[in-house]
This record gives sequence, C-alpha cells and structure tokens, in this order.
Amino acid sequence: MMIFSTIGAVEVLIAAFLAILFLQSGLDKIFDWKGNLGWLTGHFAKSPLAGMVPLLLGIVTLLELAAGALSAVGVVFLILGKGSSLALLGAQFSAFSIIALFFGQRIAKDYAGAATLVPYFLVCLAGIYVMS
Repeated sequence: MMIFSTIGAVEVLIAAFLAILFLQSGLDKIFDWKGNLGWLTGHFAKSPLAGMVPLLLGIVTLLELAAGALSAVGVVFLILGKGSSLALLGAQFSAFSIIALFFGQRIAKDYAGAATLVPYFLVCLAGIYVMS
C-alpha cells in the first residue's frame, strides 16, 4: 500500500476531484449537446452573448475536457511518483474553465449560479497552490 505525505494526498484528492468534475461536465455536454445548447440559448437570450452560444459552448466543452483529462492523467502521475506538473496544469485549466463559466453567469445576470462556482474555484486555487 502506498502512503502519501499530507501534501501528496491533498494533491491526489484535488486532482481526482477536478478530473471527475470536468470529465463528467465535458462529456455531458458532448452526449447531450442539443439539450445543453437549448438550455444555454434560453439562458443567454437577453445577454450580449446570445449570438455566440454554440461557439462558446464548444470552447467551454473543450476547456472542461482538457481540464478533466489533464487532472486524470495527473492523478496517475502523482500516484506513480512522476511529479505534479500535469495535475498542476489540470488545476490551471480547471480554474480557467471556472472563470469562463463565472463570466457567462455574470453576463447572463444569473448571480446565484455564479455564486455556486466559487467553491469550485477555491478548490482549483488550492490545487494550484499545493502543486506549485
């Protein structure tokens, strides 16, 4: 059985959390593209982003998949003792994804939705901090 230091365990747990969060979210957008696009089109109908929803959904989907994949591979690398560079990159992509989502929620004037992203962003920042 492999024993991690406290920081090592925190790195693995944060990277695993981000991998699950962003892979599930990105894959959901792929497998239910039509449903997500329909909901987001309505959500942004009265915002300056109204005409760009399909493009922005594609960008967010790619960001989320990259964040999740980097975090997942980062977990494996951390467990194998290969360093935290990929997990760190995953946390950075994750933070950028949350910033993009936060921007969209604020533009859509969904302040409650934007507020729900703050804890996820804090997890990203913690990951960036401990993996640096």
